[in-house]
Formats: sequence, C-alpha cells, structure tokens
Amino acid sequence: MQASKKHRSSVMASRVYRNIKQEVEPEPYCFPQLSPIDHSLCYSDSSHGSHFFVKNSHEHYCTLESSSANGTYTAYDSSLIVGFSPNGSPMSQQDSQSYPSELHQSPDNTNGSPISVSCITDDVCDLRDKLRELETVMLGPDSDVIDSTTSPEMAGWRLVMDAITRGDLKQVLVSCAQAISDNDLLMAQWLMDELRRMVSVSGEPIQRLGAYMLEGLVARLASSGSSIYKALQCKEPESADLLSYMHILYEVCPYLKFGYMSANGAIAEAMKDEDRVHIIDFQIAQGSQWITLIQAFAARPGGPPHIRITGIDDSTSAYARGGGLNIVGKRLSKLAEYFNVPFEFHAAAMSGCEVEREHLQVRPGEALAVNFAFMLHHMPDESVSTENHRDRLLRLVKSLCPKVVTLVEQESNTNTAPFFPRFLETLNYYTAMFESIDVTLPRERKERINIEQQCLARDVVNIIACEGAERVERHELLGKWRSRFRMAGFTPYPLSTLVNATIKTLLENYCDRYRLEERDGALYLGWMNRDLVASCAWK
Repeated sequence: MQASKKHRSSVMASRVYRNIKQEVEPEPYCFPQLSPIDHSLCYSDSSHGSHFFVKNSHEHYCTLESSSANGTYTAYDSSLIVGFSPNGSPMSQQDSQSYPSELHQSPDNTNGSPISVSCITDDVCDLRDKLRELETVMLGPDSDVIDSTTSPEMAGWRLVMDAITRGDLKQVLVSCAQAISDNDLLMAQWLMDELRRMVSVSGEPIQRLGAYMLEGLVARLASSGSSIYKALQCKEPESADLLSYMHILYEVCPYLKFGYMSANGAIAEAMKDEDRVHIIDFQIAQGSQWITLIQAFAARPGGPPHIRITGIDDSTSAYARGGGLNIVGKRLSKLAEYFNVPFEFHAAAMSGCEVEREHLQVRPGEALAVNFAFMLHHMPDESVSTENHRDRLLRLVKSLCPKVVTLVEQESNTNTAPFFPRFLETLNYYTAMFESIDVTLPRERKERINIEQQCLARDVVNIIACEGAERVERHELLGKWRSRFRMAGFTPYPLSTLVNATIKTLLENYCDRYRLEERDGALYLGWMNRDLVASCAWK
C-alpha cells in the first residue's frame, strides 16, 4: 500500500512538473532581439546605496547596496529577473516591459517599432505559485524518500526546494551555479530570485559572500561579466580610502603579513653575506613589504649591504597609491636614509606581461633576489594565450641566475577549472576567508563591509563571471606552481627555521583557528581545515 502511495505521489509530481514546464517555457523564438548591452556601465552613489545601471536605460541593472544612511544593508534589487532573447542575449525584468522604442530597438528593427515583452518574466508570479504546488506534492507525507520511480529531474527539484525551505544558502548557490552550467535558464532565473531574498552584505559570512557570488552569477548569465568587473574597478574609492581598506585587511588578517614575512625571511637568509643586493619585485604596489627588510639589513652584523630595488607596477597599483612609482621610490629612499642603508630605486611601470630582460637592468656583481608575491596568478598561461606569460616570466628570471626567488600565492584552483568546479572552489575558499574576517571585525563596522567589497568582492566576481583574457584571477595550487618552477630549471630553496618560528609567534596574536603548517618544503597558512596561502622559495 505504501509503495502504491509513493508511486501515485511521484506520478502526480511529474504531472505538475510537466504542466509547469508547458505553461512557463516559451515557444521557440517568442523573445525579441535585443540591442547589445551598453558596456559603459555607470555607478552612482546616494544615501540609499550604490547602484549599477546601464547609461541608456534609467533602470537599475544590478545593485550591491553596501551602505545606507539608516544602517541597513540590502544586497540586491529583488525586481531584477533575467530573461533571454532567441539568441541567448539577456534582459532584465524591467527591460522586458514596454519601453520607448529608442531605448530598446533590435538591430534589425529599422522602423523603430516597440519590442514585445518577455514570455518568461511575465509569468514569474505564476511560476512561484506552481513551484509551491510542486513543493507540496514532493514534500508531502508520502514522499519522504525519493524512490526508484522518481525521475532524476524531479529528484533534483525536490532537493532544491528542500534547501530553500531549510534556508540552506550554500546549497541554493550551488544549485543555481549548476543550473547555469547546465543551461537550465528557467531554474537559474528562479533560483537567483530566491537568492536575492537570502543574501546580505551585513549578515553571516555565507550571506555576505553569497551577495557577491550572486553578483557574479547574474553577470555571467547576462554575459556582462567583464562590464561588471570593469565597472567595479572604475568605481574604486579614492586612493587614500582604498589604501586604508587594504591596510585594515593587512592588520586584521595575517594572510598578506604572512606572505611578506616568509618571502623576506628567505631573501634575508640568502643575502646574509652579500655586499650588493638587487631585489626585483614583480608587483611592488605600496612597497610595504620592503620596510621590514630594510630595517633587518640595517641591523646586520658588519653593516648593511647596498640595496637596489626594481619595482614593477601596473595601473591598478598606481591608482591605489594615488600616483606613480616615484612615490614608492621616495618613501623607501627616505626610510633607507634614516637607517643608514645605501639604497637605489629603479621604476618599471608596466604589466608583468610586458617585462623583458632589458627592463630589469641587472648588473654584474649584484646578488639577485626575485619576488613573486601574490602576482603570478594574474599572468595568463597556455590556456589563455599562446605566449604563456606565466612560464615565460619564470624562464626569463631563471636566465638571470638569481640567488633566490620567492613565491607567495593563494592556495586555490581557479585557473583552468571549468565554470562549475571553479564556482565550488571559490565558494569553499572565500567562505573560509569571510569567516576569518568575521571573528576580527564586528558585522556592524562599516570598515568590514568596505574591505570585503573593495578587496575581495572584485576578485570573486571576476572568477565567476569572466572567461578568457578577461578572467585575470587565475589561481593555482602549489603543486602546479612547483611543476612550472621545475620546468623552468629551478630547484627548491630551504626554508629558514628562524623565520618559521617568527611567523608562528606572529599567529599567536590572532585567532587560534588560524594554523601554520610546513610540508614538502613550503609553508601553508590556513583557516581551520582550509589552506589559504602557500609560500616557498627557489634558486
């Protein structure tokens, strides 16, 4: 009798599901052709939040309201539902309504007539009612167990409905990404609408991360990932504010500090007997890494060496500094003068992809150290470019015969992974990152929201929404980096026991859920059971 009831429940559920599909799925080619999205997105600030919108439309494209005068925070405009034209181009729910013809004309529409409305987005309310009906059938008393007569499709719907009912944000994010990966546009559209009700930039760590991951999913589905990413870059805060956010992140979380200390320790150990030292930093940014090293060299028995630093830079770092590399050179020169350290600074204002041997000005008689701290993952490899700058730079550096080369990278695998596995990896990695920030900065602190948006959200959106050369956040696990270094002819440089002990002491000032582990000639800094940053040295 019980089996018969389960069978009837399954049949009924299947019937409801088929009815939903028939009623809400459009007939072929019922969508209008949209004009291409204007990629010059604007970003406006107001006391009610910050909004992305398309210049030619006066409607919000997507919102990430990070600040509010009354202290409340809303992650998304819940009215945004994405519909699709026959060729797969996106439009929001607002766009799917009747607009003046000058705002929404097909490239093929030469008579200026208005565009018809979207078949899907008009029925979103009906869709939700029908899904609730489906949920009632699937979650009824006779369907506690998915039996063998339930189709995989129905089983998937039931699992999603159960996750929404339980408020399992992580599972709903995963289901939405899976739907996008499977090109299940109906499911993806519905889940994004549900996710907007669940995320918050001022909530639990997963709610905050979920807001930025949803931003990436919306941008990916709308094929506007690069536009969103560029808009985020263009709407960086004033350089002094951005520098302040980065400094707060540096102080409240040990990731950057760990990377710089471990790299400096390896360089100091390798150069302890050298009189002339040349350091090539492939992403010098503010030059903060070298402050402690200059001080350490100043205190060296027998006196400091002559230090020359070649700082390589890009426009992003220049913006954060509020000016060119001369700012870094003056700052470090003044510090070296104060500590009586002979010092030179050579500026190379260019991307790592542009660096050639002649830009580095290597001189005879100098012991060379090369620093790759949180930089190499920005270089495109063989999966993006035939030039493969990632390996080219390693071969170039090896040809310079350096005494030591330091590598610090995030321990994550997002380079060549397909979209869905990459999404899962990003979710796992940044969940640990957001949890670690949560124990240091109270949720009501505006500084926490700012550092998460300005220092982390941009990377999350790029990883999820962008592809090809536009995806610049391409992390690899240390095992892959080892292979690249060995192929370029490098051998491991042993870690300093003294430096490792110093870093362990540093971690005692932070939460006890951080952990430091040395294995296979490298140092790993992690949060609980997740490795987050790896550091090693080569020669």
